[in-house]
Amino acid sequence: MSRQFDYLDDLEGFLAVAEHGSFTAGAVALSTTASVLSRAVMRLENRLGAQLLRRTTRRVTLTDTGRQYMEQARAAFTLLGDAEREAGGQGDALRGRVRMSVPTTYGHFRLPAVLARFASDYPQVKVELNITNRSVDLTAEGFDLAVRLGEFKDSGLVARKLADEALCLVAAPTYLAHAGTPRALADLAGHACLPFILPRTGRIAPWVFRDGGADVEWSAPATIAVSDDVLGVVSLAVAGIGIAQSYDFIVREHLASGRLVEVLPQLRGRSRPFSVLYAPHRRQSAATRAMIALLTAA
Repeated sequence: MSRQFDYLDDLEGFLAVAEHGSFTAGAVALSTTASVLSRAVMRLENRLGAQLLRRTTRRVTLTDTGRQYMEQARAAFTLLGDAEREAGGQGDALRGRVRMSVPTTYGHFRLPAVLARFASDYPQVKVELNITNRSVDLTAEGFDLAVRLGEFKDSGLVARKLADEALCLVAAPTYLAHAGTPRALADLAGHACLPFILPRTGRIAPWVFRDGGADVEWSAPATIAVSDDVLGVVSLAVAGIGIAQSYDFIVREHLASGRLVEVLPQLRGRSRPFSVLYAPHRRQSAATRAMIALLTAA
């Protein structure tokens, strides 16, 4: 009887190249050589009769067929891993890896407490954490889940809301001492404002308020516009450069210490949602399910 799955070594090589973005990096991960992985991928492509990778002198990218095959292969290996743990009597001792991407706000202020609990509960699970405000492609980049800001009704992903986070305007006492304190929304036009450029659109994120019961979006004139890291607007505000809008959970300690004071508190009332996202077609490992459960519980 011939072996039905005698190509699993080649498949593992393909997954390593796809996940690490190059034959060289994939070879390092598997403690082999790039030429060995190149031959493995060629054998797999010949077996399937389809091109899985596009190769150039600088990079390796997945074809559409390759991306679909990678996702299905990952799901199959996850099943094998779960079966092996259960057969070995290790069903309660989670092992494996969780790859997740979170924005800087969540990564620095909300996630550490969750990860500390996760590491305590599941010490044999490796977490690979990507902290960025870029909208990552979960499938193409091999992430199990992501935490992101905003609504995701038409994204094709499963989105489970974690929290609606309240917003406020803040400035340093030194700034207000020389520039004056705004008393109404219209006064902001005469102040140094520190807005953030949205990475998805390249446009300045509007400031949002509730004014007299009505929801208002206001385009802040940029004295300094910050991109990539939204925490930058808070650092600039603490330095006395201008007024910023941020989340309560980020500026709470600055407000308590007096480094910042709230501006126009009567315009409070708006918030933005944070959600955990994952692909609906991808079978989740037990470790990923445990991470999502802990995030939503927190």
